[in-house]
Amino acid sequence: MSAVASCLFCRKIGTSGNGSRRERNWKDIRKIAKITGSLLLGGCVFVTYEILSLRKSITLDTQAVQREKLKSYIYVHTGSVERNDLQGITNKVRKELHRAARKALEASANLFRKTQDGEQYRNPNVEDHELPLWRLLKNTQSSDRMVRLDAVRQLAEIHHWHDYQYRTVAQACDNRTAIGLARCKDIDLRFFLPPPTLPKVNDNYSIEDALRRLLSSLPQAELDRCAKYLTSLALRESSHSFAAQRKGLWCFGGNGLPYAESLSVVPSEKLEIFSLQALLTHSMISSHTDKIASNGGLQLLQRIYLLRKDSQKIQRSIVRIIGNLALNEQLHQDIVDSGWISILAEAMKSPYVIQSSHAARALANLDRDSVHEKYPDGVYLLHPQCRTSQPIVADILFVHGLLGAAFKTWRQQDRDEQLGESAAQDDDYTDCWPKAWLAADCPGVRIISVEYDTQLSEWRAKCPADSHRKTMAYRSSELLNKLKAAGVGKRPIIWVSHSMGGLLVKKMLLNASKNEDMLDFVKNTQAIAFFSVPHSGSRLAEYTVNARLLLFPSIEVKELSKDSPALKELNDEFLQFAKNKDLKIISFVETLPTRVSSMMKLHVVPLESADLGIGDLIPVEVNHLNICKPKSRDSYIYQRTLQFISDSLKTNFEKQ
Repeated sequence: MSAVASCLFCRKIGTSGNGSRRERNWKDIRKIAKITGSLLLGGCVFVTYEILSLRKSITLDTQAVQREKLKSYIYVHTGSVERNDLQGITNKVRKELHRAARKALEASANLFRKTQDGEQYRNPNVEDHELPLWRLLKNTQSSDRMVRLDAVRQLAEIHHWHDYQYRTVAQACDNRTAIGLARCKDIDLRFFLPPPTLPKVNDNYSIEDALRRLLSSLPQAELDRCAKYLTSLALRESSHSFAAQRKGLWCFGGNGLPYAESLSVVPSEKLEIFSLQALLTHSMISSHTDKIASNGGLQLLQRIYLLRKDSQKIQRSIVRIIGNLALNEQLHQDIVDSGWISILAEAMKSPYVIQSSHAARALANLDRDSVHEKYPDGVYLLHPQCRTSQPIVADILFVHGLLGAAFKTWRQQDRDEQLGESAAQDDDYTDCWPKAWLAADCPGVRIISVEYDTQLSEWRAKCPADSHRKTMAYRSSELLNKLKAAGVGKRPIIWVSHSMGGLLVKKMLLNASKNEDMLDFVKNTQAIAFFSVPHSGSRLAEYTVNARLLLFPSIEVKELSKDSPALKELNDEFLQFAKNKDLKIISFVETLPTRVSSMMKLHVVPLESADLGIGDLIPVEVNHLNICKPKSRDSYIYQRTLQFISDSLKTNFEKQ
């Protein structure tokens, strides 16, 4: 359904062969057909009606009408209608539809047409019970932003409508309204049209081949060494797989040289992941995003997403790419037209925090009516993920450490194995306590978690060509720029960091203090919570955890070396900075060793290294991994962190 103003609602009818009965039923049809702007889904027989057959030029202020060629549909419940009567009923319905469709179009055109003052309604000529729906739709297109936001909020709070009313909104609302609805809490998914049907493909169609063609069509300009490496890897593996399928090397025409399957055959999911990793690097380059869209990337990604419901990793990578494309506002129309809003709205409801947070980031980047910031790749909005009228008073930023991630670092402590099934059924367990607990206990704050790749060994690196990007100096500068793009620095800031993440926080603040464009970070930083941060380094790099770590330690591990001169310089400079700024500091430190191999345990960050020298130092009887993972909402670690954040915010308000 497109031109919802032209849709008619026909209720269930039935005939028994009695003429008078059929006449009464037809009167019912005539009566109900006068209800305009409505829609009934379902039924056994439907009549398609082309408004174009009216031979009358009618213009509606709805993009849905323009996209779908003014088609409308009637669905009739046949019940016990005899087969011989169907044609007669269909003809009568068509005649009534001609009359009612003209009336419906005129009514909706009047409603959406602006008068001289821009907001007054003309007589819409619709039934009284339908008028509130159309008024809300009218308000969603108001020139007054606050009126628009309130209308979307009212729509989102409706949970008692019939299916046809939700479908009416789905077809009549503009892109801005659809995006706003998708970002509303507990939204009914019937507000969204399903994605358009993807073009049919032939039997020889291959997802891997389509990804290879898309990557080959993208520019090679502005690519850094890592992007070139990943693109080359994806193209090479895809070509090898294609050659293997044809029983010979692709460059030899597929026949001349046998191919070593043991070296060439790569599972299709692995090939897709290689290609998506490469496509992800392209999506981070603004000048490449329009090429991805114009070369069919949005449709291809949607096809893969719908086919790969069995792989959260692939679906997550795809939504991550969509979130990057959404940073380019010129692509918003293409993203909406290709049907991604309904997919993202559904993903927002995922029980998996990683899936829902990726979707939340993409929708936030699309929502230019209520969100002024943009969230670059690796910056995730944990709260508020939905639209809210509550003002944001402060930002709380979470920065993970070595081998950490934006979500898994901050999950609740893993259950003990001996707890068995009782633990598995614990409804209070959370995969991300900042999102689940802190958001509820500090509702007036914005919570952001950042993510960056780290490795213990260079052998495990995704991209051997990007070593320079793994240094603390590069990472801190990159994260600072990304957070600035997300609007961080405009309000009070509280940092929460684990392990190497604390070193990055210190480096970021020192960098900001030397850059006039970043001074707001320094001015608004109120407090920092350190979870086992190795201010003086860690002995991890000195232990032979395995041969790869010993022979090929990553840059991150090298920079964490015990008594590193660079770390000492960073610490001395930050101490002076923190004292001058009078920052509130709290440091948690592990007291239990962490298993780093099957044969070894060690204190990753000993007490003396975690002691910054200022603020409160709190030893906790946990290991390095669990220092930032509270056992429960009532645990000491969480409650002490919550108290620290609350006290810091209170102190800031008192100063103001």
